[in-house]
Amino acid sequence: MIRIRSAFATLVFCLAPWTAHAAEPAPPKQHFVDMEQGQRLRLDMFEPQTGSAPRPAIVLFHGGGWSVGEASWIHPTARLLAEQGMVAISVEYRLSDQKTVTPFDAVADARAAIRWVRANAAELGVDPARVAAGGISAGGHLAASTAVFDEPGGASMSARPDLLVLWSPAVAVANDGWFTRLSGGPAQAAALSPDRHVRAGLPPAILLQGAEDSVTPAAGAARFCDRMRQAGNVCELVIYPAVGHLFTRNLQQQEEPDYKAIDMAIDADADRKAIAFLQQHGFITKPRAP
Repeated sequence: MIRIRSAFATLVFCLAPWTAHAAEPAPPKQHFVDMEQGQRLRLDMFEPQTGSAPRPAIVLFHGGGWSVGEASWIHPTARLLAEQGMVAISVEYRLSDQKTVTPFDAVADARAAIRWVRANAAELGVDPARVAAGGISAGGHLAASTAVFDEPGGASMSARPDLLVLWSPAVAVANDGWFTRLSGGPAQAAALSPDRHVRAGLPPAILLQGAEDSVTPAAGAARFCDRMRQAGNVCELVIYPAVGHLFTRNLQQQEEPDYKAIDMAIDADADRKAIAFLQQHGFITKPRAP
């Protein structure tokens, strides 16, 4: 069972120490999607410097317990994948406020982001048939949700990604107290827990997970992947021993991560495995060493 308490809202306050690979490059291009009730969704886009259009894309969602964070937290991952020839887009989704905004709204934003990428594929130089989704921690929940849950009626463009890359993902949230509080109750939490709704026809997925993760436990990731395979879907689960959430070695401090304790060798290996999975499924053609 995931133990995401209110302290989980502090997770991933700065992903740069975990994912940084190079000096700060040029800033991303910003795009805005007009939503209902006057909301605007911001997308930060990183383009590869080589290759020609149409390119594969990946839409990325940061962590932060659904209640804190910003698109820049996952920029290092976006830059890494742009270096691999993908158009990488990080999303500034709505954050739960324990009042009117819930994880359901964040999932709606995640769907809207993927739809927008497909609808504007020609302008962006993107292949609409190769749009992946990826996320870290709570962002992994959003990415998985875009794949698992049915489209609301009337959508003219599919929000379902063609592949999933998930790091320490929150894919089993039905019995989590913090998520239940944010989503509105036990029934709502169960309705939005990806592991409860796996079925045939979902996109290939890779999950990169610490064995000792006390925030998004490996048991939930394993259950999700087992159900994916049982349904005839492709799911690769990589579990790293002796590390916790975000591959930390400090197992006593996982809800407020000790970034100095991140195992960078494991982090680099997870990058390589994610890139290899993307290459295996035709999203990367000539991988570069991360």
